[in-house]
Amino acid sequence: MKKLRLIFNLMLIAMILNSGSSHAVETGFLDRVVTVNGVTYQYQVYIPLGYSKKNPWPIALFLHGSGERGEDGLAQTQVGIAAAIRNDRKRFPMIVVMPQARGNTRWSGAIAEQALKALDQSIAEFNGDPERVYLTGLSMGGQGVWLMASNTPGKFAAIAPVCGFIKIDGDDDVIDPAQDVALAAQYPQTVEKDPFVAVARLIGTTPVWIFHGADDDVVPVVQARRLAAAMRELGGDIRYSEYAGVNHGAWDRAYAEPELISWMLSHRNVSHVRK
Repeated sequence: MKKLRLIFNLMLIAMILNSGSSHAVETGFLDRVVTVNGVTYQYQVYIPLGYSKKNPWPIALFLHGSGERGEDGLAQTQVGIAAAIRNDRKRFPMIVVMPQARGNTRWSGAIAEQALKALDQSIAEFNGDPERVYLTGLSMGGQGVWLMASNTPGKFAAIAPVCGFIKIDGDDDVIDPAQDVALAAQYPQTVEKDPFVAVARLIGTTPVWIFHGADDDVVPVVQARRLAAAMRELGGDIRYSEYAGVNHGAWDRAYAEPELISWMLSHRNVSHVRK
């Protein structure tokens, strides 16, 4: 009897341990925080189906637009790549980091710093593959993609800006004029004689897939066209998708592109800086 009880107890312990390990790996959208200069920011990380920390995973940083700014740490998970993930998780075998910008800011200064720190934290926590790090974003986040990638050449294996821009004259999306001053200080390429060429030169041969709506009345499509032309002129690795009849919300079409994720994952980090 004692022997049977011992066997039963051992089997019970094994079942408990196995049950615990099966629930140890969380997937889906997870809450995280990052601190920069004493300020704490909330962000979200998407962990894909089938995730295991045993192997390194591709990882993307997603920058939202102006409409998702705030401090709730959630609004940025309702649009763009996050919405596409909710529609079909199987299409996204990658970790996705989703920071949030504060109100009346852009992806510059501490806001850009906390986004990059959230990315680095996620790489460390979830075994992100440093050779397969990607950057994408929409509208204000599309601007962030161009500027962040041009300031960190070689960090991202590929970038995908959606309805992005460098700078728009008369842009009233940020009320505080000090933000423009700070943006120019951090990204001097934006105030060069030809900022499109300046940005393209810094990005070098990093693979870029640009998306834009032809009828965009918020961010003029000329921004995307000039960036694509500058990239091509300098020998960049460029794909360009312009959607006829589409206004500013080109991100639904962009993140639904069947080839987008496989295109991203086909690239690995190399040195992209043009001398």
